[in-house]
Amino acid sequence: MLTNKHKVAVLGSGSWATAIMKMLTENLDEVAWYVRSEYTLEHFIIHQHNPKYLQQVLFDMDKIKMSTDINEIIAYADFIIIAIPSAFLKSELDKIQLDLSKKTIFSAVKGIIPESLLILGDHLKKFHAVPDKNLGVVAGPCHAEEVAMERLSYLTIGAKRKSAGKILSEMLSSYYIKTTYSKDVFGIEWSAVLKNVYAVASGIAHGLGYGDNFQAVLISNSVREMKKFVKKNVDQRKRNIDASAYLGDLLVTSYSIFSRNRTFGSMIGKGYTVRSAMAEMQMVAEGYYAVKSAYKINKDKKNLGAKTPIIDAVFEILYKNANPKSSFAALTEKLN
Repeated sequence: MLTNKHKVAVLGSGSWATAIMKMLTENLDEVAWYVRSEYTLEHFIIHQHNPKYLQQVLFDMDKIKMSTDINEIIAYADFIIIAIPSAFLKSELDKIQLDLSKKTIFSAVKGIIPESLLILGDHLKKFHAVPDKNLGVVAGPCHAEEVAMERLSYLTIGAKRKSAGKILSEMLSSYYIKTTYSKDVFGIEWSAVLKNVYAVASGIAHGLGYGDNFQAVLISNSVREMKKFVKKNVDQRKRNIDASAYLGDLLVTSYSIFSRNRTFGSMIGKGYTVRSAMAEMQMVAEGYYAVKSAYKINKDKKNLGAKTPIIDAVFEILYKNANPKSSFAALTEKLN
């Protein structure tokens, strides 16, 4: 058990936030937790588990300072991990009345904020005056469901300040969670966003009846496309795209039975509308929002953007009502 040298808080009560809290409470004697719903808070107090997600994970509530007041939780913490689904993120951030500029904030969102079309790090810089040095990201091939089962998983902690990255790495590490540190905060955060788009593409292909051979070609092209996008639209930094924070996260999100983005894409490929697919899933598919932002950012560069046929195809299907079958037939001619 680590001693609490820093006061840590998690914002969000979904499956990934719950998994992160499991990691933290196994190592720390106190963690703050913001949950939006009064019902969720009351359920935790009585039953010691999340009423909706990872219900098998029981928490020692004596270690948790839980509140439905986001400002109370933020006032408590100097390290904050945000794990709110991107579709609800702006409305939650808009409730904040406190100065965030001195807080160390890690994004575990893996999505785009629809209203600003920004990743969380850029949104915090633009609207909450959080400097680069105080931003970080939690990423990697790590499904919440497997964390709940304590299956061996790997996380990459990105942070501009190595000391902050190392501190959070220690807080999250255990016999089943291995952590590594990276300085590539925005490259990792964008890759975590883009992999959801490619997972939607993988799901569409599955729903249309494409087999494993095509999936292998689709994902290998996705890796190269992701590398080009990040280089053109984030920075020119040399990065090893084969590392688990990039390729590993892409692979698990594209192939896993736990992947909501793959599931969403598969439903689209089978003929569901976007609205009906989301209604049936009752969960947020981050790739739906991510593809709109990625497409717009890349096209805004006109002829200077990266060539992104997979992103383009998913965008046309989800936002322009393009026929998935004909769109993927055309896409197959652009892959190699």
